[in-house]
Amino acid sequence: MKKKLTHVDARGHARMVDVSEKEMTHRTARARATIRMKKSTRALLFSGKVEKGDALAIAKIAGISAAKRTPDLVPLCHGIALTRVAVEIEAGRKSGEVVVLATAEARDRTGVEMEALTAASVAALTIYDMVKSVDRGVSFEVALEEKRGGKSGAWKR
Repeated sequence: MKKKLTHVDARGHARMVDVSEKEMTHRTARARATIRMKKSTRALLFSGKVEKGDALAIAKIAGISAAKRTPDLVPLCHGIALTRVAVEIEAGRKSGEVVVLATAEARDRTGVEMEALTAASVAALTIYDMVKSVDRGVSFEVALEEKRGGKSGAWKR
């Protein structure tokens, strides 16, 4: 059976999904942003001596704030009552790699995948903004790592 897009009606017009009949369940999602930069830029980032300030603390706050604003940033996204958002930033396994892990949780009728992805994305963007004066070549990719809860259950990359 071919799955259909949920945010498009029968005529192909965008719509917000009606979640009023869905069950309230505990939902979690974790997203990862993998950031690539020069080895010297990563050393500067973790030294706490970035000219603009404490880049890691600012990126964590930016990610948490962004998760809370997801419905304002992503069209057709439901506003949900987040119960927890956590953003962790660590050095990656490869030289010059930084990893952002963002976790979102709620007890609601729809998932928190978009909130976790938004948190990871904005934290990565903030790191770029904080270090761009020394490394314009910074790049990153973002992916959902796992989600739990709701009718579809658990999913893991």
